[in-house]
Amino acid sequence: MLRRSVLLRAAAGALTASGSTGGTVLGARAAGRPRARSGFEGGGGPVVLSGWERGGSLVVRKVGDLTGPGITTRFRMDAADLGIPVRAPDGRLLFVFGDTFEGASVGGGWWRSPVALYGRVSRGGEPVREAGELGGNVAWTGAVGGRYAQQLRPYSHDGPSFSTVLPTDVITIGTDMYLHVAVHQGFGNVRWSEIWRSRDAGETWHPTAARFPGTLHGGMFQLLTWALADDGYVYVLSTGFQRDKPALLHRVRADRITDPSAYRSWGRRAAGWAWGNPPTPVLDGRVGEMCLRPLDGRWLLTWFNEGDYRIDALVLDTPVAVCGATAEERVTLIRGAAWGREDDAHVAQLYGGYVIPGSTLDDLHLTVSQWNTEAGWPYRVMHFRVRGLTAVHLPGH
Repeated sequence: MLRRSVLLRAAAGALTASGSTGGTVLGARAAGRPRARSGFEGGGGPVVLSGWERGGSLVVRKVGDLTGPGITTRFRMDAADLGIPVRAPDGRLLFVFGDTFEGASVGGGWWRSPVALYGRVSRGGEPVREAGELGGNVAWTGAVGGRYAQQLRPYSHDGPSFSTVLPTDVITIGTDMYLHVAVHQGFGNVRWSEIWRSRDAGETWHPTAARFPGTLHGGMFQLLTWALADDGYVYVLSTGFQRDKPALLHRVRADRITDPSAYRSWGRRAAGWAWGNPPTPVLDGRVGEMCLRPLDGRWLLTWFNEGDYRIDALVLDTPVAVCGATAEERVTLIRGAAWGREDDAHVAQLYGGYVIPGSTLDDLHLTVSQWNTEAGWPYRVMHFRVRGLTAVHLPGH
């Protein structure tokens, strides 16, 4: 039976009792919350956020749902979250999902995690072939495991040692793909995390020797995002799964990504910041899911800012620059809202926010998750498009 601790994953989307975007976070059974709605109230058109915090404007639009009845039913996965996208070595897009169920609700049968789908971006029914061109929705072309989406590694859920395994980020390095996963005994209680590898474009996955204790760095190496830089290092931002901690920064040589002893933390001592110092938080607040990607010659970091109930972004010159970024340099992409008060730029119980390959800073595409933790549905992944990020006053512009 699905454990209550997983059903009540209150951390899977901040709840507010009103439409305030910075309201008090309540528990999963908060009283007096508006009744669940499955659609976007007053949606149907892009929302233009003019006079943004530092000038310029963003145009935010929900492109469509990526999972749900009639969309992923043929893969027996009407309910799923996360949808972490990556470009596989063979050029296909791969999206990795967390807790997944056959029916359209949390606990709706055939519980799996992680699972993955292959897709392509299409416009008007035709595939978009240019690697850097987006603009349409994602069309699913197949599932890892065959006709139905299978769990990437075999294990039994809700067992005596752990209840579920959740993906945090995936990266392609040459012909190999690496998936970091966190092993939970009840949601948020991470026993350890580990790295799986695929050498066939995501078709099969096998654990490596890389395993990290759940208590590593005060529990701030459980949920991570990573990206490969031109200097041969993979830069890693990490935090806890509980969304009550800041983020740390590490780096590791790409050819040693499965060697835990090779990870070096970025930290500050009396003599200043340096690699190898004990890790010092570089991104403050209550940090949730993160996505770090090189983009247009710069670095984009998006993350679920649980403390302020929104998905924020930073555009950086280098990954290290995250530790010098100020609150004023953050750009809010999508804000949280109460049920019944949504539009394209305001989403109830949102989380995630992963960059779809092919995005640019001026045409950013994200996968965003939503879970009504009281009703069990919606529990889905959606596709959002954000235009005009470089028109906003950003560092270096």
